[in-house]
Amino acid sequence: MSFQPVRSRAVLLAVDDVDTDQIIPARYLKVTTKDGLGDALFADWRADGKPAAALAGQRGAEVLLAGRNFGCGSSREHAPWALRGFGFRAVVASSFADIFQNNALKNGLLPVAIDEGSLRALHAARERSPELEIVIDLDTQTLSGAGVSTTFPIDPFAKRCLCDGIDELGYLLAHMKEIEAHEARR
Repeated sequence: MSFQPVRSRAVLLAVDDVDTDQIIPARYLKVTTKDGLGDALFADWRADGKPAAALAGQRGAEVLLAGRNFGCGSSREHAPWALRGFGFRAVVASSFADIFQNNALKNGLLPVAIDEGSLRALHAARERSPELEIVIDLDTQTLSGAGVSTTFPIDPFAKRCLCDGIDELGYLLAHMKEIEAHEARR
């Protein structure tokens, strides 16, 4: 399914350096499907009342407002699976760990990196108004909400895959006739 613009309430998780073990604890990595991982999102934090307790009652929100260096730590494809399973379509932060960003893009989760000033303004606006709505348009690479309007970068190939609703294999399969013609000429 192609990535459509997001217009949603935002969940505030104003924490820097959130690592993949915090997003989805290691004991949940034994599964090979995505089913049910949303229920385990930030499981350890929710259990002991740390910042992710903010997720309580937030099902339906499609935007997570995070801090800087989101998704650091080990490579864990289960992390974007859990975020998507909870219902998030985008994570907004000032920076992302490279491997998390790549895993997110390959799994239909949009990592939106914006400048620190805009992020702080969104955090403050969300603290004042729990119903803060954020609009993210992948086509124009823009984010707006609470008086903030900014752009964000994205790899052109990843953007195309998200907009077309395909992954890398889907992209290759869409070009199968050209691939077969090329191979026949060899």
